[in-house]
Amino acid sequence: MTSPLPEVLRYTAFSSNPEGGNPAGVVLDAAGLDDDAMLAIAADLGYSESAFLTVPPEGVEGRTERAYAIRYFSPKAEVSFCGHATIATAIALAERTGPGELVFATPAGTVPVEVAAEGGTLRATLTSVAPHIEEVSDADVTEALAALGWRRSELDPAFPPRIAFAGARHLVLAAATRARLADLAYDFARLETLMHRLDLTTVQLVWRESDTVFHVRDPFPVGGVVEDPATGAAAAAFGAYARELGLVPEQSVLTLRQGEDMGRPGELTVTLRAGDPRVRVSGAGTPIG
Repeated sequence: MTSPLPEVLRYTAFSSNPEGGNPAGVVLDAAGLDDDAMLAIAADLGYSESAFLTVPPEGVEGRTERAYAIRYFSPKAEVSFCGHATIATAIALAERTGPGELVFATPAGTVPVEVAAEGGTLRATLTSVAPHIEEVSDADVTEALAALGWRRSELDPAFPPRIAFAGARHLVLAAATRARLADLAYDFARLETLMHRLDLTTVQLVWRESDTVFHVRDPFPVGGVVEDPATGAAAAAFGAYARELGLVPEQSVLTLRQGEDMGRPGELTVTLRAGDPRVRVSGAGTPIG
């Protein structure tokens, strides 16, 4: 006799509107699922990622009574860390057990999350694993631009291309204008090939509106998705990138707007603290349907 499939919840992260932000599937009890089953659920949902919870392994840091092991699957493959699915899962748990502190053992490392109720809306803040930034070769930047259909003259020279990591790897490229960012039509297969070679999760495309406000977009062909509507992992990586390169003060609160060009507006808050290399990413969330 086949075991029944677990309940699959649907939440959006980085918006309090079900039609905004980034949708994620959430399975709060995935103990009976193997890798193929989790991938099949993620593919059936078609969201950029879905999250699956199980009992955490021994030795997870934090409050063990609210600690979980979590894995993330896109429609095509498992990913090491997903910020929006973490936010969505934390809010789903908080709706059932109340706000407070949670700890997730992710494939990338331990990620604490705090959920608070603000004016009737639940808002979750994740703390990334230790981030790092690395150089990217000129040839790889050239290939990325060719796949995107961008010219080098359309890049913002104040934001040098880098690969940034805060649980997953992202290539950061900054557009010189909002119009360049808004016009996204790229060679899916070509960019996917480059991303696999560089072990990238997304390409973080950025345009700076002001000292603390940025508009971002994230092509995600390696996950089988043209574009991710709101990308918490890339937001954390970008915060580390901007701080390390001195583009923002060491202690800053940044606002990232994403999804507007897709008709799913969302807002990600990135908090940088002096003396703490980790990056905090916050956002609202709500059930879908």
